[in-house]
Parts: sequence; structure tokens; C-alpha cells
Amino acid sequence: MPENRFIGIDFSSKRAGTTAIAFVDEGELHVLQSIKGEDADKFIRNYVQAYKANFVFIDAPLSLPQGLNDPESLEVFYRAADRKLQAMSPMFLGGLTSRAMLLKKTLELEKHKVFEVYPKALVEELQLKEHYKHDLLLFQKELQQLTPPLPELRNWHQADAVLAWLSGSRFMQGDASVYGDETEGVIYV
Repeated sequence: MPENRFIGIDFSSKRAGTTAIAFVDEGELHVLQSIKGEDADKFIRNYVQAYKANFVFIDAPLSLPQGLNDPESLEVFYRAADRKLQAMSPMFLGGLTSRAMLLKKTLELEKHKVFEVYPKALVEELQLKEHYKHDLLLFQKELQQLTPPLPELRNWHQADAVLAWLSGSRFMQGDASVYGDETEGVIYV
């Protein structure tokens, strides 16, 4: 049986250099970040292939509100999971959502399983809000209690990639919380 290899991704603007990937190799957590001006989607696809990831956990909307295809529904802005977690609407995120959905489709055609995660919700569930987005060094110390050894995180994109990885780890162990509706799209925390 093949090893279950998975990565966490903080998905960001295509050429901003802020997309980050977290993965474990030889018992240690590693973080890679895209390069400003280069294609982040290609960076992700190349790394998923090189790492031979079976599972990809991405911090980006991977579906649209069900109401867009239901003439009886007036809900065309939020999915059930977005409402429950008070997350941004996939519609508000527009182009990022479209890119993420295309990336999911591409990776799934290549036999990778792709799941949506939401780092902010994991922070709340694990009660790590005190330092999140305020003090990266103190937040990293809190994270270190929950992860394999990890390198010094340089920015919040890398921290969110580690949180995406941690949601993936919880999923792999059967411990992830699930929000939303299967017919519309779920978020794993």
C-alpha cells in the first residue's frame, strides 16, 4: 500500500510570491514559498508531483454556493460552510476561487485528492487566537507543540500553510471537524 503523503497550502495571488506549501520530510516539517513574479499555480503543481502527494489541503474556496444553480434559492453569495465559519464568500474572492477550483480539477485528474481547509477556523478551534496574526514568533512556539519540528517561519503565509498541513494531519487521523454540505462543498478544520 502506498504511503499517504500530504501537503498543506496557503493559496494566494498568482504572482505575488506569497503562496506557501508545508510538508513533512524525514520527520520534520518544511515550508516552501513561491517566488514573486513566478506562477504560483505551476509552483504548486510541480511540487505536488515532485513530492508525490496523495492528498492536498488548500486554504482557498474549492466550490461555489449551491444557489447559483438552483432557481429556487436566493443564496448565491455564501455556502453553508462559509456561513458557519464566518468565512469570506467564494464570490467575493472571485479570481482566486476560480484559480483554486481549476487547480483542484487539474490535480484530481492527476489522481490527487484535494480538500478545502480554513486555517483561521483551526486557530479558533485549537484556541490559538492570542498570537495569531499578531506575533509570529510566539505563534510559532504554540504551533511547535502541535507539529513535527518546523523551521523558523518567515511570514503569516508560511504559518497558514503549516495550519493547512495541520488540518490535513487531523483529516488523515480522522480527527478533522467538517463544515458545510457535501453537495455544495465542505471545509475541513
